Amino acid sequence: MIAGTVNFFRLLGLARTLARHDALWPLQPIKPLAPALRIIKLLWGRKRPGRKGERLASALESLGPSFIKLGQALSVRADLLGDDVAEDLSRLQDRLPPFPTDQAKAAIEAEFGAPIDSLFTTFENEPVAAASIAQVHFATTDDGRDVAVKVLRPNIEERFERDIDLFFWLARLAERFAPSTKRLRPVDVVTTFQDWARTEMDLRLEGAAASELADNCRGDEGFRVIDVDWIRTGRRVLTTERIFGTRIDDLEGLRAAGHDIDLLLERSAKVFFLQVFRDGFFHADMHPGNMFVDADGLLTPVDFGIMGRVDRRTRMFLADMLLGFLERDYAKVADVHFTHGLVPRHKSREAFMQSIRSIGEPVHGRPLNEISIGKLLAQLFKVTEDFDMETQPDLLLLQKTMLVAEGVGRRLNPDVNMWLLARPLIEDWMLVNRGPAARIRDTVTDAADLMERLPRTLRKAEQTLDRLAELTAEAETGPKRGGLGRVLRSGQQQGWAPMMIAVLAALLIAALYID
Repeated sequence: MIAGTVNFFRLLGLARTLARHDALWPLQPIKPLAPALRIIKLLWGRKRPGRKGERLASALESLGPSFIKLGQALSVRADLLGDDVAEDLSRLQDRLPPFPTDQAKAAIEAEFGAPIDSLFTTFENEPVAAASIAQVHFATTDDGRDVAVKVLRPNIEERFERDIDLFFWLARLAERFAPSTKRLRPVDVVTTFQDWARTEMDLRLEGAAASELADNCRGDEGFRVIDVDWIRTGRRVLTTERIFGTRIDDLEGLRAAGHDIDLLLERSAKVFFLQVFRDGFFHADMHPGNMFVDADGLLTPVDFGIMGRVDRRTRMFLADMLLGFLERDYAKVADVHFTHGLVPRHKSREAFMQSIRSIGEPVHGRPLNEISIGKLLAQLFKVTEDFDMETQPDLLLLQKTMLVAEGVGRRLNPDVNMWLLARPLIEDWMLVNRGPAARIRDTVTDAADLMERLPRTLRKAEQTLDRLAELTAEAETGPKRGGLGRVLRSGQQQGWAPMMIAVLAALLIAALYID
C-alpha cells in the first residue's frame, strides 16, 4: 500500500515532466490514469515542435540516468513504440555532467582499501567521458601502463532500484488496464532492462564480458579486445588497457593513418558474423564511439556493458532465415518459423509465406547497397505480430545491433553490403553445423545426454510409482477426505484404477524426460 502510494506520487512527477516536453502519450493507454493526466496536461502541458519520439527522448534525458537507460532499452522495441520512435530513442545522448573527481578517487580508494597513489602513478582529474552510470578517467599504473579507469556514479545503484520499482509498477498497470499491451509483455521489457542495468552496475561483470569476448575472438584476423586489469577492477571500478586509435566512423582520420577502408569493412562484417553465429555472444552496443582502429589496423571495441547471447537453436533459425531471404526461398523462411515454434502451428503456413514474400519481393533486384537486413528483420517481426508470435527480446537486441552495424558499414563504404561479405561464412557455417557429420554428432550428443539423465529420471519415476502405490492403499482403506485417494477408490470399484495409475506414471516419466 505504502509502495503503491509512493509510486503514484512519483508517477505524477514523471507525468509533469512528460507534459512539459509534450510527451505524455506513453501513459495514455492506462485508463485509470486518464483523469490525473488531463489535469497535469492542463496545468503543465506544453506544445513542442518535433516528432513525438524526439520529444520523448528529450523528456527522458531530463529525468536522469535510469530513464536514459530505459529509453536506450526501448530503442530496440520498434514493435512496442513504432519505427520512428525507436529510431529517435536510439539517438539518446548518454551524456551527463561529470561528478567531482574527488568523489571518483574516494570511490576507487573505498573499493580497494588503498590510497589512490598506491594504485596509479598518474590519474587525470578531467574525465574523458561522463555517462549516466559512470565516468572514465585516464591513468597510468606503477609499471608504466596507460589505462582507462571507469567509476560508477555515487549512489547510482540505489537510484536505479528505486526507479526500476516504479517501472515495474507502471508495467503491471499497463498489463492490467491496457489489455492491448499484454502481447508486448511490458513486465518482461522491464525485467530485461533490469538485467541490463544490474549488469552495467557491477563492473566486474563488464570485465568478465570483455574477457569472454577476448577468449572467443583470440586469433580472429584484424580484431582484438582490450586487456582488463583485474588487480584494479572491482564492483564499482573497472580498469582496462587504454586505446590509442581512431574512431571507426572517422574516415579522414582512418585514411590519414593509412588504413584500408574496404578491408576494415570486410573485417567488421566477418567479426560480427563470428560473434553471433560461431560464439553466440556479441557486443550489443556497437555504435561508432565504441569501436576504434589502432595503429596496426586492428578493430578494437570498448564498453562491454551490454552484450547479447544467442543459443545454438536460434543461430540455426537465423542462418536459415537469412539465406532464405537472400535466395528468395520464402517457403524456407516460413518453414523455419514453424519448425522452431515461433509461429503457432494452427496458423496458416501459406498465409504466413505470403506475408514473408511481401517483405522480400520489394527489395529483390534493388542494388545490394540499398538492402538492409536489419530493416528486413524489423519488418519480419511486425508481420509475425499478426501470427501471434511472442516478442523475442534477444532477437530484437540482435536486430537493433545489426542496424547499427549496417550504419557503420555504409559510413565506411556506401556501395558495399556488409552482409554479402559475410555470406560465404554463413554458408560454410551451415555446412559444418547442418551437414551429415553435424547430424551424426548431434545424435551422439543427444544420446549421451539421455544416458546421463536416465538414472536420475528412473529414480524419480520409482519414487512417484511408490507414492501412487501408497495412494492406492489409501483408497482401499477408505480415505476420510477427498482428493486423489477418493478418485482412485472410485476407479478401483469400477475396474479402471490400474490403467489410470499406469497413464499417470507414463505422463510423469514423459514430463521428467522432457525436463
